[in-house]
Amino acid sequence: MKRMLIRVSGKVQGVFFRVSAKDEADRLGITGLVRNEPDGSVLIDAEGPPETLALFADWCRQGPPRARVLTFVTEDAAPKGYVEFKIERT
Repeated sequence: MKRMLIRVSGKVQGVFFRVSAKDEADRLGITGLVRNEPDGSVLIDAEGPPETLALFADWCRQGPPRARVLTFVTEDAAPKGYVEFKIERT
């Protein structure tokens, strides 16, 4: 199990990024959370098998059709043991 923090910025709020990320995470069996950040970025905290997590990260690099990802930054982290993927409301 691997955990990755992903931060995307650009046109990523107000374009259904969080809902779409949850749908993709659920489809791939990824656990964790997604939330909007005050600076306009979106933070994704995701866990899963390395190969599947790489597929999810590739999806996050593009996001849903209305998104325009300008920056994409990842950071590995120690697994937390998430059991589902949630949208965190801010």
